[in-house]
Amino acid sequence: MAVMDPIKLVITNFPEGQTERLEGENNPEVEGGDGNREIPFSRELWIEAEDFMEDAPKKFFRLGPGLSVRLKHAYIVTCHDFVKDASGKITEVHCTYVPESKSGSDTSGLKVKGTIHWVSVPHAKTVKVNLYDRLFNVENPAAEDDFKATLNPESLHVLDQVYVEPDLVNATHDRGYQFIRKGYFTLDSEAAKNGHLEFNRTVTLKDAWAKESQKS
Repeated sequence: MAVMDPIKLVITNFPEGQTERLEGENNPEVEGGDGNREIPFSRELWIEAEDFMEDAPKKFFRLGPGLSVRLKHAYIVTCHDFVKDASGKITEVHCTYVPESKSGSDTSGLKVKGTIHWVSVPHAKTVKVNLYDRLFNVENPAAEDDFKATLNPESLHVLDQVYVEPDLVNATHDRGYQFIRKGYFTLDSEAAKNGHLEFNRTVTLKDAWAKESQKS
């Protein structure tokens, strides 16, 4: 799990200073499994800013005042408050969690339509991420009079402060990694030689909500 545009989620009924060790499968699509990893869970989490809306529309199955969502590999949480800074930007989302809703042993009987990813604030590792897109804006730049005029100025976005779960410090450049809901990535081998964690996106993923929001 990796959070690229973070805001803080505070679980107000989770004990301060406590860490719970959860378990997540490495690849649910591999027959027989590909092992599990330990994921630390705490009172304060990073979530994506896009996963909260102050005035959420009907088909927004993420977080907003009074809305509930499942945290991947963890619990169901319900938003009851949020905090803005002086400019009006959302900086914190406050939720309560349902202890009986733990993934894999849920006895709460609650049903939610959305699942979001997260990273524990005190355990998060900071990495650099390079988001690559197509290099040219046309299918065949060689057919143009000036191929340089068709270069895509948005072909690379560099994110210097992305929060990832601590297991990714063990990443190797010979493996691919899916950042949940964000795409497929590989470890930058040159950066790794210098002891830096840097990931390059190789394949994007479709955003179901982005498609839905375009209808309105």
